[in-house]
Order: sequence, then C-alpha cells, then structure tokens
Amino acid sequence: MTPPTPPAAPLRADCIGDSAGGLTFDVAAHGDFGTPLLILRRRDCEAAEDPVSLPLAPAAEGRLRAALPSSVALPEGRWDAYARVSDREQPRRLVPGVTDLRSLADRTPSGLLGHVAVRIPYATRQGNLTVRSWLRAPHAETGELRLADDGLTVHGRVYGTQLAHGAHAELRARPGTTGTGEGGVRRLELTADRTEFGFTVPYGTLVPGVWDLWLRPTGDPGPAVRVARLLDDVADKHPVFTYPRARVRTRYGPAEAGPYYTRDNDLSVSVTALEP
Repeated sequence: MTPPTPPAAPLRADCIGDSAGGLTFDVAAHGDFGTPLLILRRRDCEAAEDPVSLPLAPAAEGRLRAALPSSVALPEGRWDAYARVSDREQPRRLVPGVTDLRSLADRTPSGLLGHVAVRIPYATRQGNLTVRSWLRAPHAETGELRLADDGLTVHGRVYGTQLAHGAHAELRARPGTTGTGEGGVRRLELTADRTEFGFTVPYGTLVPGVWDLWLRPTGDPGPAVRVARLLDDVADKHPVFTYPRARVRTRYGPAEAGPYYTRDNDLSVSVTALEP
C-alpha cells in the first residue's frame, strides 16, 4: 500500500511595509515556477468574493517578490496569504519570515484621496501569515489619551475631511446597555482646528456597559466616523495598549471605567457597575 503523500511544507515570506501603505512580499521558493502568484483570500466573507492575486517575479536566487501597492484596493478585513509557485501545485499557506514595518510607525497620510488605507501583516495563532486591512473614508485617528479619575480626554486628527462648524463627538451605547436614553447616543462637545480635535468623556454620566466613540466631522446630519488607532505597525491593539481603570461614582452607583481598543482597533469605553 502506497503511503499517503505528506502535505507540502508552508512557504516563508518576508514582508516590508512602505509609508504610502503598500506591502512587498519576498517568498523563499525554488523550482520550475511557471506563472507563480501570491494570493490573498478574505476571511469570514459571506459573499463570493474573488481573491486578490499578485504576480510573483524572481528577485534573487531562491526568492520571488510580489508587490501590493496602496493603489490596489483591499477591502477592510483579514486576508490570509497563500502562494502558488508552480502551475502543477495548489496554493500553499504562507508563514511569516522577517517583517519590517518601521515605515508605518511614523506614517502620516495626506488624506487627499478621501480615505486611509492601512495594511499590517501579522502571524496568526497557528503561525500563518495574514494581512489585516483597513479602509476608512474619512478616518478619525486617535493620538494621545489622557486618563483622569473622572474621565478620558481624547486628542486626534481626521483624514480625508476637515472639521466644520457643528462638529462633535458621540458616545454610542452597545446593544444591551439599558437606561441610556436618547436612543443610546450621547453628544460630546469638540475642540477643533481644521483637522485636529479633542473631546472629554465624563465617566460619571454613563450607564454601565460599553460605549463606542464616534466623530461627526461636519456635524448633523453628516456622516459619522468611528474613532480608531490604525496608523502604526500593531495589528491588534487590544492586548498591547492597556489602560488603568478608574473607580468613579455615577448617578447609577459606583463603577469602574476606562478605555480600550477593540479587535478592530476602534476606541471604546467600558463601564462596569460595582457592588455598593
């Protein structure tokens, strides 16, 4: 009986990010390549969406290179990376090699295109290579967070728009948060200077629950923009950027409150009731 053929080993890819938001992949591979491709497949996508295929070209001995420039649209989500190095083979999962994302740490997009595109490669829990993509139009980027005993002050900048008269921030209660009133939306006053903004979240006025932070750059009834931190090299902020929680007395009783970044790197505030 012929033993089963062992699965092909994963291919290793080095990734380099550029300040424009593009990525370069260098795949270690040998053999008769034919028409090799790097393939990105969007995860958890219900619609039948075509993968993004990028040509792999010889770059050096045993190296194939593919470029994902910022001009190539990559809808928001998580994209698993594969490579097909031979016409006779099925695409193989890529694993991360050396990743150089230094250019993303000080990135300041112009916002002239009306949107911000961010792509950050990272290793999954299984050790595979995946690209987290964000596409925000416009975008509200958080900068410094100042924590006080009674609230949180957020400073940031908008891209792809400017702050007009009537601009303000909003706190939106997550579904399931009861007793919020006003449809679960709290309006916050904003200090604004063209693209720079600041606002304060007073913990004592909030019902226990989770509150998501939004910005209305042009006021009502203009579009709302989720406040997030995207312009760096950290794909998942939640376990990296942690903040102390404050004990506060609210009109609903004692509570603990503090900010955190969600799985999508959006900024939210959590308020937890305490036993009196």
